[in-house]
Amino acid sequence: MRALVITGPDHAEVQDVAPPEPAVGEVVVDVSRAGICGTDVEFFTGEMAYLRSGDAAYPIRIGHEWMGTVTALGAGVDPAWLGARVTGDTMLGCGRCRRCTSGRQHVCEVRDEIGIRNGRPGALAEQLAVPAHALHRLPDGVDDVAGALVEPGGNAYRSVEAAALAPGERCLILGPGTIGLLCALFARARGAQVHLLGRSARSLDFARSLGFEGVWTDDDLPAGPWDAVIDASNATHLPARALELVEPGRRVVYVGLAGAPSMIDTRDLALKDVTAVGVLSASPGLAGTIAAYASGAVDPRGLVAATISLEELPAVLAGARPADAGPGPKIHVDLSDPRA
Repeated sequence: MRALVITGPDHAEVQDVAPPEPAVGEVVVDVSRAGICGTDVEFFTGEMAYLRSGDAAYPIRIGHEWMGTVTALGAGVDPAWLGARVTGDTMLGCGRCRRCTSGRQHVCEVRDEIGIRNGRPGALAEQLAVPAHALHRLPDGVDDVAGALVEPGGNAYRSVEAAALAPGERCLILGPGTIGLLCALFARARGAQVHLLGRSARSLDFARSLGFEGVWTDDDLPAGPWDAVIDASNATHLPARALELVEPGRRVVYVGLAGAPSMIDTRDLALKDVTAVGVLSASPGLAGTIAAYASGAVDPRGLVAATISLEELPAVLAGARPADAGPGPKIHVDLSDPRA
């Protein structure tokens, strides 16, 4: 089968690789659509931290935002999964440790991460092997585009849940990229007054096109109060800015990751009586995200700027933007047509 393989920094190619065989408890999914994100780009450039920690190594097969159809079952898997449209959890815990048995498999110390950690092959391939326990069914109301946006949506869903916003309260989101915009959509669905802070004119204009009027730069950001601040950026200075801006006694949520350490003054955290929450994974938010998409409360599909073939992907990872791309931040890969 065809799969995207990153063989070293700044080098990716489509290779013919052996198709997966489902192990006990696993299924094989024919991948229809997959997204790329900043983590995938960092693997391409060599900046991904797991490459330095030893949790990942080249060659690597990336891709963790996906949907598809179950076409083969391993031993012990319920036959009802065959033919199901699904997406799945990226984080695959050991299932035995204290974290896994308490429902926190996404922070299992020895977890695999699909397309990211411990050599687990990713979804930018025609087929993917996944443990059945990690699957989530996609209802008819969630099409393929939305299905491949469940994983990033789960991070945003968890971030907004962590912000603990009531209807009418004011939420400021730092960084109008994919996760920031998804946070904005989920916060708006909760009835919050949503504002976004960014720098790029293109990203700010795109946020306005989604119906968000409170779109600002540092130069024109109005005074609060900000009942919650969600940092969905990759800027090293914005975690401290989030703490500075949030109302005392409320919450800051950190879902963005910078390429270098970010500093906050814990005296400010304590003296303002602020709760700070970190969000690593979509795992606990996948079911809620699917429900929000299925009900129409959140429609993420407008974030997709272009859909490309697997063969076009190496150039996109290297920074090229498809000629027909719209203004959104997300690029999808169509794997449903073997001729694509």
